[in-house]
Amino acid sequence: MPSFSLVRTEAAIAEQAQENAAIARGLKRQDPDLLDTLIEQYQHRLMRYLTFLTGRREMAEDLFQETWMRVLVRGSQYNGKARFETWLFTIARNLVIDNARRKTMASLDEMSEGGEDERPFEIALDAPSPFEQFQEREHAAEVATVLLTLEPSYREVLTLRFHEDMSLEEIATVTRAPLSTVKSRLYRGLAALRPQVESLRRVPVEGTR
Repeated sequence: MPSFSLVRTEAAIAEQAQENAAIARGLKRQDPDLLDTLIEQYQHRLMRYLTFLTGRREMAEDLFQETWMRVLVRGSQYNGKARFETWLFTIARNLVIDNARRKTMASLDEMSEGGEDERPFEIALDAPSPFEQFQEREHAAEVATVLLTLEPSYREVLTLRFHEDMSLEEIATVTRAPLSTVKSRLYRGLAALRPQVESLRRVPVEGTR
């Protein structure tokens, strides 16, 4: 007899598949009510991702609008096989890259300083990361500030992993990068974040002095 946790996991997977299929059908019909619901559900997450990715609020706002226009126009391309947010964030990322190219800027991958070590390794994700420990304190503004100091490719992976709770495989889909590269960027991003986290910990939170 299957365990309760296994049954619950299978039920969650089935429910997610049904939700994906319903969204796919609605987008093919260009259902305005569905689009309103999706915007309401994902607006904060999408805006946060675009802000961290571009480093500029005004640009993020423009790309936010353009992303939803693209969802409306190309909604029939979503087949429901992946979670909607994976498809949504892929669209947003492609628009960021297209915008950068129009301005003769480097792509996100090219903006990374130096080569990346592609040697395989495993990251312990069961314990709280420096990023998560950082967020546990009342330093939301500092989190955003610190993230913006990191290389764009590291910033993106950290945002997708710890803000959006995407799996490493989903991040690889969004970024179109090999899984080993995603792991490398996550590891290096956390390593770059750690000293700043430790520095912030030594600063008392306002009101606790």
